[in-house]
Amino acid sequence: MRIIPAIDIIDGKCVRLSKGDYNTKKIYNENPLEVAKEFEAHGIEYLHLVDLDGAKSKHIVNHKILEQIASKTNLKIDFGGGLKSDDDLRIAFESGANQITGGSIAVKDREIFSFWLEKFGANKIILGADAKDEKVAVSGWLEESKEELVPFIQAYQKQGVSYVICTDISKDGMLEGPSFDLYSKILQSSEKGLKLIASGGISTYDELPKLAEIGCEGTIIGKAIYENRISMKQLEEFILNK
Repeated sequence: MRIIPAIDIIDGKCVRLSKGDYNTKKIYNENPLEVAKEFEAHGIEYLHLVDLDGAKSKHIVNHKILEQIASKTNLKIDFGGGLKSDDDLRIAFESGANQITGGSIAVKDREIFSFWLEKFGANKIILGADAKDEKVAVSGWLEESKEELVPFIQAYQKQGVSYVICTDISKDGMLEGPSFDLYSKILQSSEKGLKLIASGGISTYDELPKLAEIGCEGTIIGKAIYENRISMKQLEEFILNK
């Protein structure tokens, strides 16, 4: 299982929110590149970079930070937040993203998301399936759609999606543990080959082997790292021993 630390960006700074609420913003570092370099120094190869300004303004905003991290580290970056147009995608890939994540767009404009999938391929496009009470949430989690989570993922799998990031919003940033049952349900009801990336609520090292056991392909860890609930040394050991 891949370990994928998260860097969320507001005003060029590394922040974390709780349950996606911008009013709960906590700044952890003024320099996201510094944070990314520290991850890399501990053997981490992947990074989940979220443009929260972009999510709010509905177009890419923090591509300069993406470019900086991509050019000054070897981290493989998946980038999301506010990607709504072909131009947003072009900028993200040109700035060094290995993959992009589309969440709201996959609900609100299936045609464009399906086109991206076809154009760039399943290894480049991640479906962001963020959920509240098993309904898909959109627009930086500010609204809930009527889409049921599991059928939503199944439908896109039929279109060729293989990578899915699923965040249970009720858990995000709360350090209360991830949604093991939800992830099991998704994996059991999906076709083989789904690369499910668990996100939200990771709070202790012991949860990582459990997520791996369920069959998650990766896990995104944010606040647990920044609040020192999981040490960089523990992550290093997990990566070495997997």
